[in-house]
Amino acid sequence: MKKNNQLYDYSSIRNAFFSEVGIGISANTILLLFHIFTFLLQHRLKPIDLIIGLLALIHLGMMIILLYIVTNKFLSQDFWDDIKCKSIIYLFRFLRGFSICATCLLSVLQAIILSPRNSCLAKFKHKPPHQILCSLAFLWVFYMSFSTHYSFSATAISNVTSDGIAPITEPCKIVQMTYFLRHLFSVLGAFRDVFLIGLMALSSAYMVALLCRHKRHFQHLHSTNLSPKASPLQKATSTILLLMSFFVFMYCLDSIFSSSRTMWNNDPVCHYIHLIVSNGYATISPLLLICTDKHIINFFKYYLVKIPHT
Repeated sequence: MKKNNQLYDYSSIRNAFFSEVGIGISANTILLLFHIFTFLLQHRLKPIDLIIGLLALIHLGMMIILLYIVTNKFLSQDFWDDIKCKSIIYLFRFLRGFSICATCLLSVLQAIILSPRNSCLAKFKHKPPHQILCSLAFLWVFYMSFSTHYSFSATAISNVTSDGIAPITEPCKIVQMTYFLRHLFSVLGAFRDVFLIGLMALSSAYMVALLCRHKRHFQHLHSTNLSPKASPLQKATSTILLLMSFFVFMYCLDSIFSSSRTMWNNDPVCHYIHLIVSNGYATISPLLLICTDKHIINFFKYYLVKIPHT
């Protein structure tokens, strides 16, 4: 009976993994193709579109790595040596760091675009794309400077199976560090996350304040309680705010799972659920961006529905 329950748990986790990967790869591919076609047709990209397209590319890379990990865990169960282990962990951390930094920069850019002309942020509105990419690179270097120890402390271990159902141990694990180093990197990592999420929170709060002020100004001019019709810029801002809220929610959920690892007693099912949750942002965020942007939907409706019938 216990074996049957374990088999059912692993089958459910495996199906959830492949579903998440399939949805994530499809959604990020659609989002990336839209911005590639937009650039080819218009020969330019807005700063926000540049970051969103880059974010889709980053998340697509994360999903491909996750697909490789999932296939290895549930199907092939290949042996990983130290080089392969360190490469996979560092590449995934590389892309994850870029994802967090790009999300942070996306929030800051939208706040700059929404800011009024007399604001101190107005001078940053017309920065060329290469300066935006330099800002992203700076944030990524800042993020990775606190995360490099993960790749160097990673090592490969042999797969051990339980009744032939699924590997109980992982092909890679982080070697336990000394008490001092473990707490030092925890403090540095907390400082890094507080800094980036703080930037998101400040820029998001600034955007909310500007939107509320615009709404009150409209109601005062027109002496009505009706809300003004949202402009494309305000709709884009609302989408970014929704994306930021979802990111913070998934970050908090991921942090809860990470902080309660000691309660799992090395339960692989809990580890797999944590892995699904930690990649939820890369899967859901492109769907959120696609569903809130009618231009993407209309674009693919035109090229996938109308063109084949011409």
